[in-house]
Amino acid sequence: MVVRAVLIPLLPLVSFAAITFFGARLKSKSAWLAIGASVASCVLAFLEIASVVSGKTLHANFTWLAVNQIPIEFGVLIDPLSAMMLFVVTFVGSLIVIYSVGYMHGDPRYPKYFAYMSLFLFSMLGLVLSTTLVQIYLFWELVGLCSYFLIGFWFEKPAAAQAGRKAFIVNRIGDIGFFLGILLFFYTTGTLRFVDIQRELVHAHAGSAALGLAALLLFCGAVGKSAQFPLHVWLPDAMEGPTPVSALIHAATMVAAGIYLVARLFPLFHAFEYASQVVAVIGAVTAFGAAYFALTQWDIKRVLAYSTISQLGYMMAALGVGGMSAGAFHLMTHAFFKALLFLGAGSIIHGTGVQDMRQMGGLWKSMPTTFWTFAIATLAITGFFPLSGFWSKDEILLTAFEREHQGIFWILVLTAAMTSFYMFRLLFLTFFGHARGDTHAHESPAVMTIPLVILAIGSIGIGLVGSPWTGHWFQNFLEGAHGEPIHPSPFVIAMSVATCLAGLLIALLFYVGQPELPKRLAEKFWLFYSLSKNRLWLDELYNATWIRGFKSLALFSYKFDAQVIDSLVNQVGLKTIDTTRIYNWFDTYIVDGLVNFTGWFTRTLSGVLRLIQTGFVHNYLFILILGFLIILYTIH
Repeated sequence: MVVRAVLIPLLPLVSFAAITFFGARLKSKSAWLAIGASVASCVLAFLEIASVVSGKTLHANFTWLAVNQIPIEFGVLIDPLSAMMLFVVTFVGSLIVIYSVGYMHGDPRYPKYFAYMSLFLFSMLGLVLSTTLVQIYLFWELVGLCSYFLIGFWFEKPAAAQAGRKAFIVNRIGDIGFFLGILLFFYTTGTLRFVDIQRELVHAHAGSAALGLAALLLFCGAVGKSAQFPLHVWLPDAMEGPTPVSALIHAATMVAAGIYLVARLFPLFHAFEYASQVVAVIGAVTAFGAAYFALTQWDIKRVLAYSTISQLGYMMAALGVGGMSAGAFHLMTHAFFKALLFLGAGSIIHGTGVQDMRQMGGLWKSMPTTFWTFAIATLAITGFFPLSGFWSKDEILLTAFEREHQGIFWILVLTAAMTSFYMFRLLFLTFFGHARGDTHAHESPAVMTIPLVILAIGSIGIGLVGSPWTGHWFQNFLEGAHGEPIHPSPFVIAMSVATCLAGLLIALLFYVGQPELPKRLAEKFWLFYSLSKNRLWLDELYNATWIRGFKSLALFSYKFDAQVIDSLVNQVGLKTIDTTRIYNWFDTYIVDGLVNFTGWFTRTLSGVLRLIQTGFVHNYLFILILGFLIILYTIH
């Protein structure tokens, strides 16, 4: 089992290495190498998942190095939570890699794209299988590096290059907190292993303010990676990358990492009420705010980007109110319908050459497969019965309602209504009405539409594993006997259905029945419209405060370094030179002069003394008598 588990991430790494070294020779065949590696990883992952479903878990560690007798361990951990993530990453990731063959056809850096995709899958799989906080941090940073490569893949476009840098820098802000949290957690508990982070260990330190602070610092990493407020601003700009990259980031890899981290550390957060409240509030605010921003966007990929941020907020809120299985369940269902939405958007862009929904319309006739699969994904994300989103979204609402988080519950209800509206707005503007642009749309090739169909089937059926029809199998699988059962509430179900229908009917009225109505309302409620369209001017606010402030600080530091530090160093250098000149003169004329004089005097004196050293006894006797007479004379 250990060898098989290790091969799951290693196969994409081998693919990355092979394409990197032999991509120029492989050319288009590099895609099939990447596909083969991802599909093989998926097959191995399914074997491991089957083993976990049968009741077995895998936990293997080895010591990588030791620092002051403290072991730094690497290994693999496959339990129900990581098994679920393996399923999402390998299955959805493989479909996205297959889809990329058609989407990236003709790109001059075709092999490099598939090399980066393989490295991305390796990084995420390594993160999912990590056994310690140190190991997950290393793969966490590697995931961030891969996102930088892929978001800025078309780096000749200034917007793409800027988006890659923005994603990298914003994530580093959260990662600083993550790193400090790891250090503080180890200082407090003396362990970094996930298997040790159980209720017993956490409750043993429940009174520790340091451990509570460590939980909040660790959450900073999740805020950055999963694009939660206020570090959400990088994700919409990440749409500058190739659309399959957007699908991989939004559905199966990068943004899921933050949710996975909080779920993995679930006992830690819920040992401290204030930590879980922070998670819930940040999640709810993010869910509502991103949905509000999505209402007025015209770029099809930006609508989906804000949709992702909002749905991630939903998951984070679920984890914050105590619904570990609810948050993880929505992560899994979301991976299917969000990958389908992004790949559907990629198919639309591939078939029309535009991203602005105002230049689309009437595409259901020319792109039937894309339309039907996109419609299924829309119904799933808005929570229509009995598609997957219905089961996972309702479980989150039920969790918030039953555990008496009324404020969080109503924010999520309003978010669900806005989600239904902006998603049906997207559907109607894109596929219905008359063509508003000279797009000459055409359906995408089979290599792109077959993954759409498979994901559509998953968007319909994957939610059943957590439904009452299967006895809430997923929840029991994930939490076992430790989970708290959630009882169906007719009120919550009614609210969920009402929000779906309300969003659908309003979008139908606005964009099919009376297309001129949205413009009139935007003019009447211009403030609310402007706040949504300009995203509360948060990017501008960050530019005017943090970015301008750091640029000013950098400029001040540069000038201080150039004019003060360098000047001081130069003056010290000049004074040092003057001092060495004085020392050289003193050494030459005083020290050397004294030494030379002593030598000259000694040599001269020895020359005089040599005159009396004749070797004759009578000369010595004469000098002796003479000295004796001088002494007598001196005495008298």
